[in-house]
Amino acid sequence: QVQLVESGGGSVQAGGSLRLSCAASGRTFSSYDMGWFRQAPGKEREFVGCISTSGEITSYAESVKGRFTISRDNAGNTVFLQMNSLKPEDTAVYYCAAGQYSRKPGFYDFWGQGTQVTVSS
Repeated sequence: QVQLVESGGGSVQAGGSLRLSCAASGRTFSSYDMGWFRQAPGKEREFVGCISTSGEITSYAESVKGRFTISRDNAGNTVFLQMNSLKPEDTAVYYCAAGQYSRKPGFYDFWGQGTQVTVSS
């Protein structure tokens, strides 16, 4: 069992940056691939990026590639999402998830409660 708590969301102007954190409880964090997803009002949850257990392999949605970076600290049971050059279309609730390395939400077993990111133009 893994419990996930996101933090770091907020409001920022276009072009700005935010760093989201996802703190995990439990001793098995390092055995899970981790993913970040987001959901805007009236839209389906969409894949943002994911990272392998070791942190050596990452994958990103085309819409964020080159702007967002995922990293993890297994000793600290935390995964990060560094978001640069933010755009208004990045506005959404961001969720971290633990499970299998995938772009599909169904492959993740545990989810955080989400953190709101709002980007104004």
